[in-house]
Amino acid sequence: MEMQWPLILFTLFMAWSAGVFGASAVLSLAGTGRRVQMPALITSVVLLIVGGVAVFFHLEHWDRIFNGFGNPTSGITQELVAIVVMAVVMVLYFVYLRKPEGTVPKWLAVCALVISVVLVIVMSHSYNMAARPAWDSPLLWLAYLGNAALLGPLTVILLGKCCKSEEETESDEISTAKVLGVSSIAGAAANAVFSLIWGVAVMASAASFTEVGLYWDPTHPNQPIANPVEAANILTGEASLLFWIGVIAVGCVVPLVCALVGRRKNASTAALATIGLVCAIVGAVCLRMVFYSAGASVFMFF
Repeated sequence: MEMQWPLILFTLFMAWSAGVFGASAVLSLAGTGRRVQMPALITSVVLLIVGGVAVFFHLEHWDRIFNGFGNPTSGITQELVAIVVMAVVMVLYFVYLRKPEGTVPKWLAVCALVISVVLVIVMSHSYNMAARPAWDSPLLWLAYLGNAALLGPLTVILLGKCCKSEEETESDEISTAKVLGVSSIAGAAANAVFSLIWGVAVMASAASFTEVGLYWDPTHPNQPIANPVEAANILTGEASLLFWIGVIAVGCVVPLVCALVGRRKNASTAALATIGLVCAIVGAVCLRMVFYSAGASVFMFF
């Protein structure tokens, strides 16, 4: 299947926004990171808006999108509901941060963390289609959640370095760095494991196809028959370099190494977080490119 760049950007920025908001919620639950809460919230809102705008470039007829909203079972309706709920939670988050005490209650932090996870799952679920076996797996949810769990903490680490305040004590800074450091390691590990498991699942989806031999497609009379088994072979096939180098090596291994090294005392956390974040973004984009390259359809059986 050809690359759908508006949807690649949409899913990337949605996961990124959810990751930043979720990392901010984790800091609130830990009772630290008050200084970076507002910058993280603003960043999450901006990423959410950018992702929302990107998806419209996938639509040839923008006016017809409202027809889909009438069906509560459609993926686009469910995504809209999740985005609206997340926006409401963000508004509440902003209200509490603007109060003199500037703290977020635990119940709201839990709501923020839950809706961040729900948004990524709902967004991923929209791509589960029986007609495309490589897509029809809940493991895709985990792969995108891994992206969010990695992108979020790394982004907040950088925001913390860029938004230093004289009012923050050394103990607060150490506490915030500790929570974000552990979060980044956990996110990097989850991203690596989930990406690898998802890749194996895509490879296994080749068993869903049946050999049909040759056929003539009247809509593409000059093109050879597609090979869905080869398309799903992302571990050793044409997309293998993109998967092993782009997704695993660059997008998983490098951020994990940066997160582990960043936990060392006197390590240049800002530099490592920047390298890790850039590589995480590259890996997330590559994962989505592999996702589309493996999305062969079984339309000839219907």
